Amino acid sequence: MFKPLSLFVGLRYVRSRHGSGFSSFISASSTLGIGLGVMVLIVILSAMNGFERELAQRLLSIVPHAEVIAVEQPMQNWQSRMLQVQQQTHVLAAAPVIKMTGMMQKGNRLKAVEIRGVDPELESQVSSIEDYITSGSWQSLHSPEQALGQNETATREAEKNGVILGAGIANKLALKLGDQVQILLQQPQAQQSKQNFLAPIKRNLVVVGIFKFGGTVDDSLAYISLSQAADIVGYSAQQAQGLRLKLDDVFLAPQIVREVGYNFDPYLYVYLHDWTHSQGHLFNDIQLVRMVMFLVMVLVIAVASFNIVSTLIMAVNDKKGDIAILKTMGASTAMVMITFIVQGLVNGVLGCLAGGILGVYIALNLTDMMTSLESLLGSKFLSGDVYFIDFLPTALNWNEVAITLATALLMSLLATIYPAWRATKVEPAQVLGQM
Repeated sequence: MFKPLSLFVGLRYVRSRHGSGFSSFISASSTLGIGLGVMVLIVILSAMNGFERELAQRLLSIVPHAEVIAVEQPMQNWQSRMLQVQQQTHVLAAAPVIKMTGMMQKGNRLKAVEIRGVDPELESQVSSIEDYITSGSWQSLHSPEQALGQNETATREAEKNGVILGAGIANKLALKLGDQVQILLQQPQAQQSKQNFLAPIKRNLVVVGIFKFGGTVDDSLAYISLSQAADIVGYSAQQAQGLRLKLDDVFLAPQIVREVGYNFDPYLYVYLHDWTHSQGHLFNDIQLVRMVMFLVMVLVIAVASFNIVSTLIMAVNDKKGDIAILKTMGASTAMVMITFIVQGLVNGVLGCLAGGILGVYIALNLTDMMTSLESLLGSKFLSGDVYFIDFLPTALNWNEVAITLATALLMSLLATIYPAWRATKVEPAQVLGQM
């Protein structure tokens, strides 16, 4: 024979099993269950990888990877400190920032906002916010005449008091390009210590740009120039509140920002922030869903594998005469055991093969499939106003596919061991005596 006897007999038993109704049904159920579990697991892991990729490439493109913020006093000579930080390992770029919170008012409408004073050119190196500008221009914080094209008086006012805000803020306050809006800001801490209450700082701004990113960012974030923010809080041109950092590995941000802090000015107290403080819950949710779904699908595969046990036990009972004859002819215990392991493992191999091919195909085309389904149903599964994306992402990881298939095959193999061991306990004399 061109193949081992145990493999030959095991495959012959698989082919002959298709004629028996109930045994064939249980066998097909185990194959279908394993295939379904493998397929769903590959698709879910790919979707979680897609969300993780979008988190790193999209959301963290405008959310700072890390920040070094002065505690009490402003950061002096931020230009030289920025150059110092950029020399650190894993730091790709740095930019100054002054952060303020307050209220934005238009008529009788109010909206709470976070205002960031930034240098437009340096900010473009650490953030991709410029790519999401839908009206106006990011550079209009420096040269608003490119975006407004109004009279000279309005242009000069915009040049001094321009603001770029999120689409959610613009919709809430009914703002468009060129409109004026007022911001109400808290007085600096130094002034507050002298009196119990001071009226808020009021500034009139001109909308020179509107960006649309998605999620809650559009509803809370606005940008003004660094010089304008410094004037509001009473800083000089050499002072800033802190530095925003862009890193080469966002998932190592906590360790990297600590290293930056250790090498920073020991006489300046600073807060060390990274994206995991503000957006880490999204990453943790993704990891939690990944782990839970992996365990659930592994249990589904395990339950499907138990059908292999039932199928093989029935096969052993049906083939007792064959086993007795094989043993009488000199078949070893290992040969009998491998025969039934092969018979049961075929279910696992077929299920893994079918589930793996179908799962990979769906994972590679998941985004297009979901888009077509949304068009058919006329509704969106992910709203861009709530989440930071409005589509279902996918990213196939071949290592995870290999682990999934190996796990399913291993569980299928383990399910065949006990029935195959039972087959070796058949006594030829007792069985042949009853035939």
